[in-house]
Amino acid sequence: MKALKIVVLAKQVPDTRNVGKDAMKADGTVNRAALPAIFNPEDLNALEQALELKDKFAGSTVQILTMGPPRAADIIRDAMFRGADGGVLLTDRKFAGADTLATSYALSRALVNIQPDIIIAGRQAIDGDTAQVGPQVAEKLGWPQVTYAEQILSLDEKEIKVKRRLDNGVETVTAPMPVVVTVNGSAPDCRPQHAKRVMKYKYARTATELQEADMDYLGTLHGDRPYLNIVEWGVTDIEADEVQLGLSGSPTKVKTIENVVFASKEAKKLTSADGDINELMKELIASHTLG
Repeated sequence: MKALKIVVLAKQVPDTRNVGKDAMKADGTVNRAALPAIFNPEDLNALEQALELKDKFAGSTVQILTMGPPRAADIIRDAMFRGADGGVLLTDRKFAGADTLATSYALSRALVNIQPDIIIAGRQAIDGDTAQVGPQVAEKLGWPQVTYAEQILSLDEKEIKVKRRLDNGVETVTAPMPVVVTVNGSAPDCRPQHAKRVMKYKYARTATELQEADMDYLGTLHGDRPYLNIVEWGVTDIEADEVQLGLSGSPTKVKTIENVVFASKEAKKLTSADGDINELMKELIASHTLG
């Protein structure tokens, strides 16, 4: 089996698990500045599947492909600390406002340049929950796809075998190579950052980050150590049709957003005494909350 060129599609997302009072703007859009940015959880599951393939097939490489503002390079560094070899950041104002259709178009144009053997992505991102980008990328490339993957069981130059996790159980499927695989959160967790890799790649930067850093030694360091250069591509680099990017390429329109706030009408304090617990159970049964 030859060495694999593996690309992991990843996204930096606002941490919607810690939503506070400032999480929404007055116009109903997400206030991303008020929420910490994190590596999308299921994309980490996808990264682990990619790293396991890298471990299995000597000489294989893992690259991260992400689209976002310059700060999205953080997740490429995070992936490098865990075992990835590098990555590509798609960043351009013309990408802004993209829905899943425009995002998958931009990613597919970049992938044409990269020419991977296999593409692995998380099932969905926690900020949109659409699970559409991976399948749309596969359609645009004309590649077969396997969704809801929990484990890549085997792989050769012609075929891949994958275990899928579905609502009613699991199934094992095969698909021809090359292929796009989207991974469930039930897949193995990603390995932690490795201290030696953190020391090796902590100064990895994009060209934009190097300009903003205003530190001469970083430029010298990157000249001597090319593995620290994170690739940064704009619209012209991927030869994309601007009409299909950003807002102009996004048919999805948000008509209304409703903020739902849950508030309790009354509260009751209980001790751990058996009498209090029994009394609560009687009340819940009487109100038909239970039973």
